[in-house]
Amino acid sequence: MKRKIYIFLAIACLTVSTLLYGCSQSDITYTVSFESNYDTENNKITQTVYSGEKIIEPDSKIREGYTFLGWFKEEELIQKWDFQKDKVKSDITLYAGWDINTNDEITYPENDKDFSKMKTPGSQETAYEYSSYFLPAVDGTSQPYIGDTMPYYEDGVYYIYYLKEGGDSFNHSIYLVTTTDFVNYLEQEEPVLEANREGGQDSWIGTGSVVKVDDKYYFFYTGHTSSAVAEYKEKIMVAVSDNLTSFHKRKEWEITPPNELGQKNDFRDPQAYYNPEEKTISLTITASQNNIARILKYTLSSDLNNIKYDGIIFSNQIGDFWNLECSDTFKIGEKWYISYSAQDDTLWYASSDNQFGPYSEAKRLDGKLFYAAKHVEDEKNSYMVGWARRSESVSSTQDVAAWAGNLLVQKIVQKENGDLILAPVDAIVEQYDIRRALKIDQTNLIAKSGTIYSYFDTFTCYESFMLTGNFTFLEKGSFGLCFDYNGRTEKYKMISIKPAENKIQLSFNEGNTLIAETEINLVEGKEYSFTYIQEGSVGVFYIDDMAALTVRIYGASGKAIKLFAENNTVKFSSLRQYTKK
Repeated sequence: MKRKIYIFLAIACLTVSTLLYGCSQSDITYTVSFESNYDTENNKITQTVYSGEKIIEPDSKIREGYTFLGWFKEEELIQKWDFQKDKVKSDITLYAGWDINTNDEITYPENDKDFSKMKTPGSQETAYEYSSYFLPAVDGTSQPYIGDTMPYYEDGVYYIYYLKEGGDSFNHSIYLVTTTDFVNYLEQEEPVLEANREGGQDSWIGTGSVVKVDDKYYFFYTGHTSSAVAEYKEKIMVAVSDNLTSFHKRKEWEITPPNELGQKNDFRDPQAYYNPEEKTISLTITASQNNIARILKYTLSSDLNNIKYDGIIFSNQIGDFWNLECSDTFKIGEKWYISYSAQDDTLWYASSDNQFGPYSEAKRLDGKLFYAAKHVEDEKNSYMVGWARRSESVSSTQDVAAWAGNLLVQKIVQKENGDLILAPVDAIVEQYDIRRALKIDQTNLIAKSGTIYSYFDTFTCYESFMLTGNFTFLEKGSFGLCFDYNGRTEKYKMISIKPAENKIQLSFNEGNTLIAETEINLVEGKEYSFTYIQEGSVGVFYIDDMAALTVRIYGASGKAIKLFAENNTVKFSSLRQYTKK
């Protein structure tokens, strides 16, 4: 009887064991998915693997211009999967890691400027040494600034005339700085054209332009009088020279507003173009008629003795602007463009098949901190030369609204559809060749957040630096770069990409005070690349091949630069930071 009981118990135990373990672990299968992290058309491949088995490593992924880092266990690319050791115990997804192939290594220079003792934005601003974003030399204790620019190119040299604000400049007299690369500048100490110290029509000087006619250079400029009894507040005047560094005013020569304008106050910013075949000079002038901002055209004989008014070639279409300042026309490929700046707004452009219109609907370039820019071109490229707006008080967290600032040059790029975008100047980018360590271990980061901002210390705000990387966003919330102003979260300064609004914005006070913005249309799930260049307090944020936004960031040097997200999941990859030698 006992024997039967033992046999029964043995059979029972075997039955339970079979029920529990008879289906061998090796008989259970799991699905392993491989997320390529860039190829949206063929984004996943899968393997079926028995429990406890190893994964067969797929062929190495190939992506032009990138280095494959391996397969990772998390979307954040933290832990690599070890194909020699790791075994499958459940359904899993592995994520491909990528890093852009820049063929450089991280270095650790020891000559960074120490901002730890510079506690105020003012002390930092005084310590900056501007080169690419040029400022005139300090005059005693006064820092002069660059006002409206008037660029001219000849024989490999860019002559950038500008209205000088402050210092030794009398009533916005015109000064000159030259460059061959937009990186190194040579400043001429004496004014090229000085405002009339005895009063008269040009007791203040306004924007103009230089044009070469045979062996002479004409400098057309705006004469602005402060006299309350003068009939005309503004007239167009001219100076003449046989060189580009000193001009002599031609007395008694002037152009006054045509009677049909119905006003005698706003008539300025002449831009000249010479036609050697017809021996005529075309002159565009900005003005107002019936409270609508206009751009007018004149035709002059090459000796300036004959002046003909040709009428209005462009009228303001968008916004309530009382003048379209610093207008310019230029040709890229087969397309003509007209550009202008609008008060407290931004740089605009419109296109045409002919130099003087009719023009298409106007579009914006950059935001309102890149102002009064005009076109100049060499044998290869076209550029916009203007100034980066500043604050009257560098400690202000409410506005960046002062007139004049740093010289700023950006390259003009024409897209296939004829639209224009701004890109960084090649020579400026090339000087940033020292790759720096990031504040994170990887070159990738995933920023996830709900309704409250999430911040991730990623870069360092050096005196001068460049940031590059890629991003992909999955929702409509904002994300971008965040600068620590004074250690208080509520005072953060932010460059925000806002997909829901189709905008890039500069804002202060953790997004509550809008400073500047520009338009962009981005799509969830698509990868984009960005470049950000900052020298001193001036920066320009580029979403490559799409848009540019000029910013002014005071008081952030020496502190961490954060990536942030709000109501979004953003994948940042191939992050880099560079400084100059």
